[in-house]
Amino acid sequence: MHDSSSELTEEQKMALCQQRIGYQFRDITLLRSALTHASGASNRLASNERMEFLGDSVLGFCICEYLFRQHLEYLEGELTQIKSAVVSRRVCARISHALGLDECLILGRGMLQGTGMPKSLLSDVYEAIIAAIYLDGGWAAASEFILRTIDEELRHAVDGHSIGNYKSALQQLTQRVQGSAPVYRLVAESGPDHSKIFQVAAEVKGRRYSPAWGRTKKEAEQRAAGNALAEIEKREPPYTQPLS
Repeated sequence: MHDSSSELTEEQKMALCQQRIGYQFRDITLLRSALTHASGASNRLASNERMEFLGDSVLGFCICEYLFRQHLEYLEGELTQIKSAVVSRRVCARISHALGLDECLILGRGMLQGTGMPKSLLSDVYEAIIAAIYLDGGWAAASEFILRTIDEELRHAVDGHSIGNYKSALQQLTQRVQGSAPVYRLVAESGPDHSKIFQVAAEVKGRRYSPAWGRTKKEAEQRAAGNALAEIEKREPPYTQPLS
C-alpha cells in the first residue's frame, strides 16, 4: 500500500497527530520535538530522545498511582507484576500503532525504505508525546491521555493477573480494610445431578455481593469473589450472567 504520510508536511503531521491523540498543544514546538526522530533532526538534542526519557517516567508513575489507588487488594509484588505487564515497549508500540502515530513521525529520508516501522520507533514516540503533553498541560492532562489510551491494556493486565486468584485478593482486601474474611453462600443450584451448576454469593460483614454461577462450587466462589471485588471498587461486576 502506498504510504502517503511521507508526503505530509511537518505542520500537517502535527495537525494529524493532535487530532488522533485528542489533545491540542499550546506550545506546538513541544509536539514537534516529540515527533522528531533522530534521523530527521538537525542534531540528537533536537530529536525526541530526551522527551522519551521523561515520558517513560511519567507513564510509569501514572500507572503506579492508578494501581495503588484503584486496587487496594494487591500487595507490592503483585502491583509490580501488573505494572511491568503494562509499561513495556511492546504495549507502548501497540498503542502507538492503534493511534496511527507512525504516520505523524518526522523521519529522515530513507529511514523506512520498505522495511516497515520499527516497533522501537512506535514505543518511543508514544512516550515522547506523553512527555510533551505533561510539559504543555501538566500532570492532569498527561494522566488523562495515558489512562484514556492505555485503558484496554491496563484492564487486560489486571484481569489476567486476577483470574483464578479472586478469592485470595478479596480475602487480603477485606481482612486489611474491614478486619473480616469473606463468607461464601450457596444461593441456588440447577440442572441434573450429573451436570449441576451452582450460584454462590460472597458476603463480608453481612453485606452480600452479586452472586455468580459456576460449573463447580469452587468456580462459582471464584466468580462471586470477582463480583465482590468489582463492586467494592465501584466497577460493574463481571459475572452476573447465567452460564451459557
